Amino acid sequence: MPASSQSEPAVAVREVPATFGRKEVRPDPVWEWEFAAALKEKHSREDLHAMYSRFSIGESDLDALMRCVLVRALCRRVGHALQVGLGVVFRHPETMEFGDAVFIGAQTMIQGRFDGTCKIGSHVWIGPQAYFDARSLELADYVGWGPGAKVLGSAHSGEPTEAPIISTPLVIKPVFVGFGADVGMNASILPGVNIGANAIVGAGSVVTQDVPAYAIVAGVPARLLRSRKDAEK
Repeated sequence: MPASSQSEPAVAVREVPATFGRKEVRPDPVWEWEFAAALKEKHSREDLHAMYSRFSIGESDLDALMRCVLVRALCRRVGHALQVGLGVVFRHPETMEFGDAVFIGAQTMIQGRFDGTCKIGSHVWIGPQAYFDARSLELADYVGWGPGAKVLGSAHSGEPTEAPIISTPLVIKPVFVGFGADVGMNASILPGVNIGANAIVGAGSVVTQDVPAYAIVAGVPARLLRSRKDAEK
């Protein structure tokens, strides 16, 4: 039988209920908070980082528990039900705040600064291998962050022009991602960009300017495709 006449197997498209975004927050046991507080009181920041590194790539339940306890001891604030994947790296976690039910995927890096601010809201899902220049960053509640997506919150000024660019001053611009926004896989958000609530950034996009609420943008550089409100009309 000719190949062209062979029938292709049917591919089923399914719609299933969301899990992470609808999950109820279960409070962490009091002893976990007390354990983190005791570690923070008794150990230096360097010692806590060393402890975290010992548990950072383990796959056991104990490793996962200790990652959460030590992140709570290291950070400015951490809510309930934090999940930290394998190989997640935190730089200057003392400047970071996490809400409830935050998931941080494996091999993510969050790069803070000693005088910076990083606020991650509640019910935020961060895919594996994400990168955050978190010197001045805020992700509101219910943000979805695709695998490999990145934030660049700073850039060298390039002045004076005769100097190597890497030696020129670093200009830090705040980045804000609004409530319920979704940033696609391998997208890049550049310094100073604000992404509006419930907006969608397409996979692989490079976002160089603000994105309105409910907008759908995609491309390099990202451009407005339509508003999600249009579908409702």
